[in-house]
Amino acid sequence: MKHLKERIQFYIGRIKAGRLQEMWKQTLWIYQYARKYWPAMIFYTLLGFTGTIVALVTGWFSKDLVDIITGRNGGELLATFATVIGLSVGTMIVNLISDYVSAYISMKVDAEIKADIFEKILVTDWESLTNYHTGDLLTRWNSDASNISGGVLNFVPNALINVFRFISAFAMVVYHDWTFAVFAFAGLPVSMLLSRTLINRMVNNNKRSAAMGARVSGFNQETFSNIQTIKAFSLIRLYVERLKQLQRDYIEMRLDFKKMSVWTSLLLSTVGLVVSYASYGWGIYRVWSGVITYGTMTMFLALSSTLTGAVHTLTGLVPGVISLTTSAGRLMDIVEMPREDYSKEEETDAFLARNREQGISLYLQDVRYAYQTGTEVFAHTQLEAHPHEIIALVGPSGEGKTTMLRLLLALIKPQEGRGVLCEGAAGSLTEAKDLLELSPSARKLFSYVPQGNTMLSGTIAENLRNVKPEATDEEIVECLKLACAWEFVEKLPGGIHSMIKERGGGFSEGQAQRLSIARALLRQSPILLLDEATSALDVATERKVLDNIMRDTYPRTCIVTTHRPTVLGICNRVYAIRDKKCVVLNDAQIDEMINPVTGERRSIPS
Repeated sequence: MKHLKERIQFYIGRIKAGRLQEMWKQTLWIYQYARKYWPAMIFYTLLGFTGTIVALVTGWFSKDLVDIITGRNGGELLATFATVIGLSVGTMIVNLISDYVSAYISMKVDAEIKADIFEKILVTDWESLTNYHTGDLLTRWNSDASNISGGVLNFVPNALINVFRFISAFAMVVYHDWTFAVFAFAGLPVSMLLSRTLINRMVNNNKRSAAMGARVSGFNQETFSNIQTIKAFSLIRLYVERLKQLQRDYIEMRLDFKKMSVWTSLLLSTVGLVVSYASYGWGIYRVWSGVITYGTMTMFLALSSTLTGAVHTLTGLVPGVISLTTSAGRLMDIVEMPREDYSKEEETDAFLARNREQGISLYLQDVRYAYQTGTEVFAHTQLEAHPHEIIALVGPSGEGKTTMLRLLLALIKPQEGRGVLCEGAAGSLTEAKDLLELSPSARKLFSYVPQGNTMLSGTIAENLRNVKPEATDEEIVECLKLACAWEFVEKLPGGIHSMIKERGGGFSEGQAQRLSIARALLRQSPILLLDEATSALDVATERKVLDNIMRDTYPRTCIVTTHRPTVLGICNRVYAIRDKKCVVLNDAQIDEMINPVTGERRSIPS
């Protein structure tokens, strides 16, 4: 009575703690994927029922076969033997079909979950997503999704199959000799006593395992992405030692899990042996007493194993469910983050169609933005840019140049103020009649060349066609010429079909930057953002690229961030980020930045 009271208090405590509600919510989340395959799951369950029935019938005929051999039954030996063989073959076929159906369901659910999570990660609010390490995201997307898909059948189907297996085997035992039914429940109290400890340990173990998996995945991803830096700083020994330490931590964690598994298995196996040998002893006694036949005893021993196995399987579903719900919770953390709003796609398409010929102007009005940490970057900031203009953003590193471009791309949202697009013919925002708010949907109006090497593995043509799949070879060559990239591409054996390795391998930084610029130009978006995109080019090439962009007849609005004063000489307007604002520099200030010694003046494009 005392133990029962403690168990009730334990589960009440779990309910109050919210764990059961949380697991129920996670189970429903898994169900939204599994429910699409309910016909296959029903078929799998029916196969399980069929396999159980065939196995029980096989046991019945095996009993008759033994009794015939021992002379206790005068039936047909060959016919009974043939029936047993046929039923065994049938059991094998049912098991094979069940394995196939199980694999089919698991693979389909795995593919659907991963595709759905992949899409949801891509449309998740960018700033929220940056709170997670790439390695952690990969672990959640890959390992946790596979854990769920592989364990979907551990829910209702396997539970129903094993309940049916237990009830049918138990009924068969009771029908022949009810005294053997006692042994079916002999190991159940031990399993129940272990459940409380197992649940708590499984929850903790799953969380530790997931965290360790994220650490290992993140370390591997960062290491292989930065091999050049590791070599340059002679950090090979350091990183090998770090890997070995991670491996030691992982082994220690796994051994800790294994100890729990070993002790649990040892206890359950011991109980199982006691129950089995007790069944043997009782069976021998009942045969010696003449109450049952040898065949009946053989059948009882097989049924005893079936009953014990069913009980252990049902008990084992508990940690399995905990593992699945833990994985579901980790994925839900990602997919339930704020998502970007793409509801203005049609409005953006119509806006672009109306203003493609005259170009698009961009305005920021009274924008205030602060990081999630609370650090304020901009306060009451204004900015404007128009077609056929190059606008420069200058300022010390860390003052917000890249953050400004992220605001323009709606990767982050200002806490106050707004960003607006309007027709390029408007003299000012107050005169504009056609307005469109900056939003994720409006990104299709932008081309963006970020800092660093952003080329992907594949051919040059494939990289460029990522932004415009229907582009002809002639269009690609023309954009390569505008970006001053054709001069080296045409010398390659494969031309535009030459291969680019991972992270732009096979090309210099300057060449990769020019290819990135060509890709942005091929998209032919009204607004071009260049984030230090010419930093690896020499001054002459840099000026030529920007001149080509401005001489292009397409009404493009161009915004560049730069540390190089030489770029400012061809800019229409220069904004310096100071005191959390974008301040327009006058000619004298710009001239001094270009050449503080001679005071050489710039030539502003018309």
